[in-house]
Amino acid sequence: MLFFTQCFGAVLDLIHLRFQHYKAKRVFSAAGQLVCVVNPTHSLKYAPTRCAVAQTSTEQGSLPPCHHHEAVHDPQLVPCTCPLFSCPWEGHLEVVVSHLRQTHRINILQGAEIVFLATDMHLPAPTDWIIMHSCLGHQFLLVLRKQEKYKGHPQFFATMMLIGTQTQADNFTYRLELNRNQRRLKWEATPRSVLECVDSIISDGDCLVLNTSLAQLFADNGSLAIGIAITTSKVHNSEAEI
Repeated sequence: MLFFTQCFGAVLDLIHLRFQHYKAKRVFSAAGQLVCVVNPTHSLKYAPTRCAVAQTSTEQGSLPPCHHHEAVHDPQLVPCTCPLFSCPWEGHLEVVVSHLRQTHRINILQGAEIVFLATDMHLPAPTDWIIMHSCLGHQFLLVLRKQEKYKGHPQFFATMMLIGTQTQADNFTYRLELNRNQRRLKWEATPRSVLECVDSIISDGDCLVLNTSLAQLFADNGSLAIGIAITTSKVHNSEAEI
């Protein structure tokens, strides 16, 4: 009985995923866009991380004490860029993509324009939806986070980061677009580098921000479809328009 119950549950999950993917393809196939269904993951990163420690130390105007027995940190190494976990991994930028795919099982989708379909928006904060986007010879990391900036008032934050330096990121422009029920909302900006913390990007408000009621206007049965397009650009301005 236990075996058949588990198998039946897995089959239902697969049917649900297929149904979500079919709905998204039916809506966006006319535009020739690839669709990726992204399931939510409850964030486990809210334990103290090196990013949080460094930020706190900077705010206090002092750095953590240096112990002579500690190894010298290689400035060319970057910490894990996955915002979901307090991952101790460090490595060079060239192997960040391999680490995210192999260790954190983050999917990668190729194409100039794709649709990011986030499911189960009703789940409590903090929750993250993450995918990698490969285009124009580079890899980008899209993060959608449900988080409470103010107690009892969850918001959705969406941002695109280049897996590279900020100098490289300045060569691109990304666009996030929501379009449903004769409503359209678009955010366009220069991506930030994964060398920065997602927390700081959200704190700065340099991303697409949706409150719960606004997100519901664009949701479909608990799923939020975000169209993504990346172009090469030297323009460093950003705008949000409805």
